[in-house]
Order: sequence, then structure tokens, then C-alpha cells
Amino acid sequence: MVFMAEAPPHLSPSSAATFDGCPRRWKFKYVDRLPEPSGQPAVVGTFAHSVLEGLCGLPPKQRTQEQAKALARALWPELEASEDYLALELSDDDSRAFRWQAWLAISGLWDLEDPTSVDVVATEQKVNATLHDVPFLGIIDRLERDNGKLIVSDYKSGKVPAIRWRDDKVQQIMLYAAAVAQTEQEQPERARLLYLGQEVLDFAVTDRRIEEASEQLAHTWSELQSSCDSEEFAAKPGVLCGWCPFATDCPEGLAELTRRQECGNLPSNAPAAILVA
Repeated sequence: MVFMAEAPPHLSPSSAATFDGCPRRWKFKYVDRLPEPSGQPAVVGTFAHSVLEGLCGLPPKQRTQEQAKALARALWPELEASEDYLALELSDDDSRAFRWQAWLAISGLWDLEDPTSVDVVATEQKVNATLHDVPFLGIIDRLERDNGKLIVSDYKSGKVPAIRWRDDKVQQIMLYAAAVAQTEQEQPERARLLYLGQEVLDFAVTDRRIEEASEQLAHTWSELQSSCDSEEFAAKPGVLCGWCPFATDCPEGLAELTRRQECGNLPSNAPAAILVA
């Protein structure tokens, strides 16, 4: 089935980041709707987020590791029956390793903070806002207060990225801050990326950072609409082709994988490396 490229009704941080990274990948995902199976790290992250959402929705004194374990046990049957989890086709040993990996992500919150001391305002808060004339939709992991000031926090279960790869993560959290400022009529003072079990990346929310993030969103929106109008979605070949689930449908992506394989600089842990092995 062929789908016409229509501009979406709004932009989310993930949709914007996908288009910025590679317009062709955006088309495969959002226009052609090709299946995009979630890898194990993504499923682990989704489960950890669900447990931490439940935990931080409890009264402060109840936010203990014992309670987190109870929540994980209660949520496990639902995850185990989900399509994303079943698609992983894990053996019994792999399933046990998955559960341990998920617990390390969940318990990693205590390496960063004492959850009983956090003044939680909301969890998984949906925000709709118009930023630089762009309809924006996002879901904030956690909104809290510290000394009366709002803080936007986002959980991350992956590795802390190198400095050169952090721009899109900072832009995302600043867009959340901008949306909160518009919907709550109060600009957050700080924004935090909580890399579970690793470290907290903490940023001051400033007018300049919000403006820069909003301008980039507007640029992405304009480029996306132009691509939809022309139905031309350029590929952006690069190292991330190794992690693209649509590599087999992209001649430029396959050519990039072949080139990197021949040059010896295709990461061996890249899932798509098997296509040119």
C-alpha cells in the first residue's frame, strides 16, 4: 500500500529528532509505516519508565526500593505479554538477564537521588503547546519543585552520550520546559536528564536556550512540510545507518554500510552490520 506524505498534526520530540537525523527514516516510519521492532534496550527503558512513574506517584515515604520491586512484579505480566517483548524472542536465560537489566535501570534512580525527598508535581504529564507557530506535543517524565522552583526531569536508561551527541537531548528537554512555561504560566528554573545508575545532566533553563530549541523546532517543521509537499525525503547516510531498522529499504543506507564495512569502521555492535557481513 502506498501512503501519501501528509504533514503531521503536530511534532513530538521523537518525531522531530527522527526527521533531523534522517528525513528518509522519518518517511519510512511515519508515512510508509514500516514495522519498526523495538530493540531490547528500548523495551527495558519502557518498563523502567513505567515502574518509576508508579513509584513517583506514591507518597514520598513509600518511594522505596522494596516498593519499586513490588511495582515491577505487578507490571511484569503486562510487559511479558506485549508485542514488543514477545518480538525479542528471549530464551529463559535471556529473560532472566532482561529482568536483571531492567532492575539495574530502576534501582539506578537511587544512585542519583533520594526519591523520598523529591517534591513531585506530576508524572507522565502530557503537554500541548504552540512553539514558534509549531504545534508541539510531548510527555514529560516528571515535573517537580525544588525550593519552590519548577524542574523538568527526563529519565534515560541508555548510556550517557558523549558531549558531541548531546544536542538533541538538550533540545528535547528545553522544548519540554518551553511547553511547561506556556501551559503552566511558569517557566521551569532547571531541566535535568537522569541517566539511571550513571549521572544527572543538569541545565539552567534560560530564555536563550528555550529560544534556540524553539527556533530549531520551527526549522524542522518547515523542512518537514516542504518534504511532505514535494514527497522527497533525502537520506542522510552516516554511522547511525548501522542502527536503522529500515536499512534494507534504503539504497543509500546499504551503500553506506558497505563503504564502512570495506573501510573497517562499521561498529561490530551495529544491528544492521549483519546486512553486509
